[in-house]
Amino acid sequence: MSDVSANATMTQPKGRIGALDTLRGIALLAMASYHFTWDLEMFAYLEPGTATQGWWRIYARAIASSFLFLAGFSLYLAHRRGINWPSFGKRFAMVAGAALLISVATYFAVPDGWIFFGILHNIAAASLIGLLFLRLPFFITLGCAALALIAPQYLSSGAFNPVWLSWIGLSTVPPRSNDYVPVLPFLAPFLLGLATSQFVTPRGWLDRFRKPSGRGNVLALFGRHSLLFYLVHQPILIGIVYLATLIAPPPPIDQVEAYKKSCEASCIQQQNGVELCQAFCGCTLETLQAENLFDPMMANALAAQQQSRIGEIAAQCSASLQ
Repeated sequence: MSDVSANATMTQPKGRIGALDTLRGIALLAMASYHFTWDLEMFAYLEPGTATQGWWRIYARAIASSFLFLAGFSLYLAHRRGINWPSFGKRFAMVAGAALLISVATYFAVPDGWIFFGILHNIAAASLIGLLFLRLPFFITLGCAALALIAPQYLSSGAFNPVWLSWIGLSTVPPRSNDYVPVLPFLAPFLLGLATSQFVTPRGWLDRFRKPSGRGNVLALFGRHSLLFYLVHQPILIGIVYLATLIAPPPPIDQVEAYKKSCEASCIQQQNGVELCQAFCGCTLETLQAENLFDPMMANALAAQQQSRIGEIAAQCSASLQ
């Protein structure tokens, strides 16, 4: 074979891996099922804290980790022979732009729980970090994945509690957000996916899967348009649940109990003890009521200055319990 034909073979695309599209589709449907549970809770059809406790919490973390694993795996597939900057830039702009759109929309829709660093924000940040690992041996990437996983257990500090630093994942007080996926420890599944791809791709283990999925594969169709699916599924699900409230309204709920359960569930999710979380949520509840902030917060009617005060109250209560 001549040098020209050999180079052509090396640079020729080997085709899309339909199995990856299908796996993304499965992850998307799992995400939608979790969000539907969250929506039912938001409209009071389920007990407060249902979607953030027990198996539902594990389910949510598994879904987020699967997205990040596939993102890391795909990053190496796309740029293993050298970073294709136009392609990377286009994809990064789409993901980061969608993340910004979600932040702006939720800031006005649910200001006390707006999404300042969710799954799309994490994928965008992890993609930039992942570029540093493309040329490294897989075992180094794997080792860094392990370090990212355990880092919050040893490096957490109150200095990271402000919102503008809490995205790192080393804060001691969980921020109020409807989708909080910080860099740490969630960089771990991304790097694990990248390391896996670094190991299996050069060995040709994926070649048998290099064929497009069939036209009737709905899961693969969702996987090929994952960003669009992510952006539209929640408005559709929320609309469905809202229509249900017009037909069969949920029973009224105790706002105080709802806050306590939601706050404690979110606090426990950040690996804090039950007693500490109960004390923290009791402190914030008492202060919010004393300053007449509780009712407007539960009604998503806080002014900008009041929203800032919510963060200050959380920090003060955290400091008083340390």
